Amino acid sequence: MNRSLLLAGLASAVVASPVFGQSMDHSMHNMPGMTMPAKPAAKATPTPTRKAAAKPAAKRKAPVRRAAPRRAPTAPARAADPHAGHDMSGMQGMNMGGQQAAPAQDPHAGHDMSAMPGMGSPAAAGQDPHAGHDMSAMPGMAMEGSSQAGARVGTDLPPGNKPAPAPPGDHLADRVWGADAMASSRENDLRREHGGMTYYQVLFNLAEYQARKGRDGYRWDGEAWVGGDINRLWLKSEGEGSFGKSLESAEVQALYSHALDPYWNLQAGVRYDFKPNPSRTYATIGIEGLAPYQFEVEGALFLSDKGDVLARAEGYYDQRITNYFVLQPRVEANFAAQDVRDNGIGSGLTDLEAGLRLRYEGRREFAPYIGVSWERQFGDTARFSRARGDDTGGFSFVAGVRTWF
Repeated sequence: MNRSLLLAGLASAVVASPVFGQSMDHSMHNMPGMTMPAKPAAKATPTPTRKAAAKPAAKRKAPVRRAAPRRAPTAPARAADPHAGHDMSGMQGMNMGGQQAAPAQDPHAGHDMSAMPGMGSPAAAGQDPHAGHDMSAMPGMAMEGSSQAGARVGTDLPPGNKPAPAPPGDHLADRVWGADAMASSRENDLRREHGGMTYYQVLFNLAEYQARKGRDGYRWDGEAWVGGDINRLWLKSEGEGSFGKSLESAEVQALYSHALDPYWNLQAGVRYDFKPNPSRTYATIGIEGLAPYQFEVEGALFLSDKGDVLARAEGYYDQRITNYFVLQPRVEANFAAQDVRDNGIGSGLTDLEAGLRLRYEGRREFAPYIGVSWERQFGDTARFSRARGDDTGGFSFVAGVRTWF
């Protein structure tokens, strides 16, 4: 009985050992990169002896329990490195080459990143942030020597002299009102909107009270015009007098004005003097405009119906002191080519007036001012005045208002 039990245990041990070794060989040998040595496989099938089999004969499950410790030696290695024993030399960028310290210095060591955009050499990347980028397809970015080097668009194109496209000729209003009527209307509108409009202005540059030595007086100097940018009709008037007496001088001019350029106007017309007596009518031609440095100037020649020739030149300048205060120096001079005894005018420089006025422009349309004025007659004109018992000039304090609308 004991002998039959011994033979049964020995048979089970002989059968279990090859099966266990075969299962280990299949499970580990088929893993990629896990080539196992052949030495453990030889140990898996030893020749059984009576003496070795005597110990497992006590328990039939002993061979199964002893097979498990064979995996124990590999467990610590797997805990230290999960990839230990794996052959990873075939993986892209993982060519170790025996240098295991390189990954610790650079996590990307051994990786070929030259094909990635913008990952060229460090020197090139520092010089050009777009190094490695293919921008040849962008408009205006064709590289020299490429097929798109001459394909320029937009403002990159050279300027040309091609005429502008013709305006459209199909107007819906032509079907209702007729093509001829609408063509005339469009032409008039175009002319009016580009300088053909009608404007007007009335301006009194001087409207003042004068406190003179021994007597007080008044003075005015104004103008009005109506028209467009090129052609206008002008009306000018000036004069002065003393309170309690008749007018000393008064005149009015009607002039046609034509623009010579954006700054100068040629004017021609008539002038009529109400005072002094006898009254006179003059043919007038002159020029008026804006001189450099914003000087308003005017010059005119007058030919009377009696053949007398007179001339006048005047100018003023608006010097802005603050946003509201403006200082205006002003000069006016009159000349005569001959003596006109009936009107008390001598040849040469007849009189000169210079003034300085400070005005307050709280509203530009209505600006009060104060200032001083100096007047003087010269030559035969002063002599004629003294013969009549009149003053030949002096200083006066002035206060008035400059207004326009």
